[in-house]
Formats: sequence, C-alpha cells, structure tokens
Amino acid sequence: MSRLTVRLAVRDWDYFTPLALGDLQPEGFELVIDRVGTLVDHLANSPDYEGGEVSFSRYAQGRARGETGLLGLPHFLMRGFRQRCIITTADSPLTTPAQLKGKRIGVTGWQDSGNTWTRAVLREAGIEIDDAYWFAGRLTESHPVVDRLAGFGRPGRIEAAPGERPLLDLLRAGELDALFTPFMPEGFFQPDSGLRQLQVDFQQAERDYFHRVGYVPGIHILALKPALAEAHPWLPLALSEIIDRSWRLWMQKREKYADTTPWLLDDLRRTAQELPASWNQNGFEVNKKMIADFADELYLQGLTKTRLTPEALFPAASKGDI
Repeated sequence: MSRLTVRLAVRDWDYFTPLALGDLQPEGFELVIDRVGTLVDHLANSPDYEGGEVSFSRYAQGRARGETGLLGLPHFLMRGFRQRCIITTADSPLTTPAQLKGKRIGVTGWQDSGNTWTRAVLREAGIEIDDAYWFAGRLTESHPVVDRLAGFGRPGRIEAAPGERPLLDLLRAGELDALFTPFMPEGFFQPDSGLRQLQVDFQQAERDYFHRVGYVPGIHILALKPALAEAHPWLPLALSEIIDRSWRLWMQKREKYADTTPWLLDDLRRTAQELPASWNQNGFEVNKKMIADFADELYLQGLTKTRLTPEALFPAASKGDI
C-alpha cells in the first residue's frame, strides 16, 4: 500500500524551513512543502495540491456563498498587526488613523484579509468606508495589473487606481494620502526612502490594540480538500500539529542564531515579555473571538451578505471533529 502524500502550497514563511529541509518528518504520511510566491488561485480544483495556505477573507466569502470545496482549519499560517501596514510619505502631516477622514487611500486588494483588518483599524478610529476615497491597484511597477476590486467597486468611492499606475507612484506624487500594504515595499527601510508608517509609534499602537482585543489578527489559514480529510479523519489535526512543531523548532533556532540581524534578540525578547505565550496558538476555541470579530468586519464592510458565525466558518473544528 502506497504511503499517503500531502502536497501543500504555502508562502515562503521561515518557520516551514524544518519541514522543507526534512528536519521534521510527520508520522503516517509524507508531507511535501511547495513554497509559492503567491497564493494558489482555485486551490480546491488544483490537481497539484491536497491543500495549502488560503486567504481567510476569500475562504469566508466562499463559505458565505455556500461553497464547500475546501475544509478550512483554524490554523493561522499568517498573523500580523495591521497598524504597521498603513504607510505614507515621510513629510506627510498625517500621523493617526483618525486623520484619514476624507483622504485618498490606496489598497492592494479590496477583499484581502489584511486590508479588511486594516479598515477595521480605521473603523475603530471613527472612519467608515464612506468617510474616505479608495483606490485599488498594484503596489509597484513590478506587480501585475489585475482586477483588485473583485466586484466591490463603487464609482466615486472605491475605484481602480487611475491608469493602473502603481500605488507607490501615486503616493509619492501626492495623489494618494496613504496606502495599505501587507508587505513593505523594497527600499522602505532605507533612510532616504521618503516613506514611513502612518503612526510614528505604531508598535505602541499595536500593543494597545492587543490589550483591547486580545489577539494578533489572523490573515491566512490552512485548508485541505474535504475528500482527503473524509478518507483520513486523523489527518487535519496531524497536519496542524506538525506545522506547529516546525514553528516551535524554528523559533528555538531563531533565539540561538539571532545574530542574523543586530537587534533580532530584542524583538524576540519584547514578543516574549509583552505578549502571552499563546499569541500564536492555533485551534478553534482559543481563536473564537478573533474569528467572530473578523466575520463581523466582513459583514459590516459588505464583503459578505450574511454575518457568519465561527461555527459556520469552521464547522468540523467547532464540533471537535478535527
């Protein structure tokens, strides 16, 4: 009998390194890690993979439409605070989300999970979608020209970037006041980049946010094809556990080999001292509040027509089946 092989398509997160190099081996199946530059479109129908990393937002939207092509697991492969993801020019007078009322804001994708969470940051500051002007487009010239509105555009309020020009070009030209980006553009950290985070002390803003809500927002989740999970009911949990083991092993290595950058140790220290040890814990119950808050945002922002419950998003996990 052939050994079960599970091929996962995931972003190039460093904590997959022990699995990718074979330092860890799961029991009962072979795991093949395929690190991809962008998330795989239509993963449910891909003949190349049994599962992988998917957008939390797009998965939830699919669930709201009644789609069942993927079994989502409450295992968050990507988490991150969004306060740091609002950037502007170095000489901008803007320093708080509340100051973005009536401003022109660029987004790299309207329905993206990260941008959904970032709009929630603005909502908390009293800025609703109709309180700003939005332009969706590619971040830089090197990014492809694709549809980034996904049917959510509204003339005069939510539009494509003018002439499909890169958002960074528009920002530097003064045609945008700020933009949302999940990843900092190349050269952002250089002293002459002319760019900065909107909030000068965004780290303190993120600490304050965590103390209010109690979680680091989940951006991408792990998903499998349902037929595979039905044939091997033990697999979803086993897969989640081996990825967690890889993450823990990589974190141990980061602490030991922290001299890759001069102040990595300080970042590790602050994370350990300022966040609870459970900040990156996966599973349904421990993440239920965050899942519910995200579902609320999807509904309030018009990305879903129904207000999903955590149980509707992760039915198997909520019943303890995985």
